[in-house]
Amino acid sequence: MWVILLEKFFLQFVLDILYYPLWWYTGGARRMVLFCWRQIQEGNLNFSPGLWLVNIFVPMFGQTDWQGRIVSFFMRLVNVIFRFIALLIWTAIVVVLFFFYLLLPVFVLYMIFTPAFVHKII
Repeated sequence: MWVILLEKFFLQFVLDILYYPLWWYTGGARRMVLFCWRQIQEGNLNFSPGLWLVNIFVPMFGQTDWQGRIVSFFMRLVNVIFRFIALLIWTAIVVVLFFFYLLLPVFVLYMIFTPAFVHKII
């Protein structure tokens, strides 16, 4: 009985090792794309440049005189620009994270199969 269990365990272990690269680039990549998309959505909720853009002509603090409207417009314009730039930077970071995910197994295999003396820093 123990032989059968060990045999099944070993077979499952080998099948998992063989299936791992296929999962990494199919199901795992799909999960990573969904994770990255959620991170971009969260960044959009946190930075919310669209919300600031919608309210760009609304006076701040109820200052309805012309000076208050001008100050409010330019303050919101600067806010929209910087928040949009921050959202672009966040999106770029998330895309780079996804490419790191794709390249991680290749890097690990390269480090395993490259001779040890190549990795020494002189």
